[in-house]
Amino acid sequence: MSDQNDDLERLEIQLLLEGIYQHYGFDFRKYSFSSIQRRIWHRIKTEKLKTITALLDKVLHDPIMMEKLYLDFSINVTEMFRDPSFFKAIRNEVFPLLRDLPNIRIWHAGCSTGEEAYSMAILLKEEGLYDKTRIYATDMNHHVIRQAKQGYFALKKMQGYTCNYVHAGGKNDFSEYYTVNNNYAVFREELSRNIIFAQHNLVTDGSFNEFHLIICRNVLIYFNHELQSRVHELFLNSLSSEGFLALGNREGLSFPKHEQYYDHFNCEEKIYRRTEGGQNGNG
Repeated sequence: MSDQNDDLERLEIQLLLEGIYQHYGFDFRKYSFSSIQRRIWHRIKTEKLKTITALLDKVLHDPIMMEKLYLDFSINVTEMFRDPSFFKAIRNEVFPLLRDLPNIRIWHAGCSTGEEAYSMAILLKEEGLYDKTRIYATDMNHHVIRQAKQGYFALKKMQGYTCNYVHAGGKNDFSEYYTVNNNYAVFREELSRNIIFAQHNLVTDGSFNEFHLIICRNVLIYFNHELQSRVHELFLNSLSSEGFLALGNREGLSFPKHEQYYDHFNCEEKIYRRTEGGQNGNG
């Protein structure tokens, strides 16, 4: 009986995701099943429903319920200078190889509320590279993009962020980069001057520029193998020759079709460099 229940649950989830795609155009059909499953049941319990089919009925007839589920499906776990050793590697190993470029383009894919984009801006500022850099910070969730643009972060988090900053090789007093407004740290406006926050869905949207560094950390773990491969194709088409792809420490470039186009630049921090043999013909 258990196997039959599991099969029925999987069918209901497939119908829910297909209904969302057909009615709203949001495609979650290739996301990790276990991740989606957990978030669906969280919403069912919160709404005091009994079945996935009941949730489907509400989602199709109530855009507000779709908005709630959309936010459930959006994974927004981030912090400033998250994994300080990663940012230290970008500062000490990647930036020196980008320094001589006339301009630098960086893409933070899945930027959430913007903490890591602001962290990158601070690094660039300290290395004298900010003025010639554009950071494109994107996320599929328009709510977090709107929050990221404000540059407001909870003041209670600054102690932990300061610790991360120091371990990432920070050169100044971290408090110099923000002012305090009630219970929030408001980051200096000059840090966001060269950051472009925009909505972009890795699942459905295409390449929109050519980048020297693409950062997508701990996002692909929520996609299934087919969707991961599709996103890697997008990244490959968006990288300049000898550009860098930086992934999360729980991820890797384990797709032979795409791995052939990269050298393992820093294995510990999962930073890859596009090889000459894999260039797309763009400079």
